[in-house]
Amino acid sequence: MKGVIELDTVDLGWSLGIMAMAIVLSNWQKLGLEGQLLLATGRSLLQLLVVGYAIAAIFELNHPLPVLAILGVMLTIAAKVSRNRIPHKGRGLFALIWGSLFVSSGLTLSYALILIIQPETWYSPQYLIPLTGMVLGNAMNSGSLSGERLVNSINHNQREVETYLCLGATPQQAIATYRKDAIRVSLIPTLNQMMVVGIVSLPGMFTGQVLGGSDPLNAASYQILILFMIMLTNILTAILVTEGVYRQCFNEQAQLTI
Repeated sequence: MKGVIELDTVDLGWSLGIMAMAIVLSNWQKLGLEGQLLLATGRSLLQLLVVGYAIAAIFELNHPLPVLAILGVMLTIAAKVSRNRIPHKGRGLFALIWGSLFVSSGLTLSYALILIIQPETWYSPQYLIPLTGMVLGNAMNSGSLSGERLVNSINHNQREVETYLCLGATPQQAIATYRKDAIRVSLIPTLNQMMVVGIVSLPGMFTGQVLGGSDPLNAASYQILILFMIMLTNILTAILVTEGVYRQCFNEQAQLTI
């Protein structure tokens, strides 16, 4: 297979025409999204270019410290975004989500790198950074979806929860149904993707490798690995986040405080 066709600055400029057409369509249909589309275009352009230069520099250094530093930044931003989407004022929620993302993504990445990919060095930026980005981005969504769903369910069913508590149920028993439902909801996007992958959609990992000239079968193997990693990380994140969130909704006397 031929190598990837490189895009220069002129090509990047022409690509802005795609977003220009989207803005024109928004204006034509009076959607009121022109400002958001402009902001999203600018942020995407700036953020990806900065990340591109940063990762290129990290590749050149090939040292664990800058790799761990950028992973720490990614993890912190993901935890912050996920925390902001959960409508709960409890203290320590950010630390809870940060720890949940760290544990879930760390376990999955360790398994994949040590037992499956086996790079020459554990901190190899070629593998660790992109794999972490894909896994962490999906785990962030899973954490925010499950946490938001659980908090809203408890808020909307306070009387039912308190009735269970009055009948002698523990907080864990009182919200068990809502917690299971929250975890299931957070996994729906990943399950849907796995059901139609290769038939309806071609995921980014597969497409990127094929565009880069890799063997399609090898690209498919990596995409299978990525999907399985994402599912494990998502379910671990949802379990840990909902476990921590529900505990923050009750005091030491097992009273609902949300």
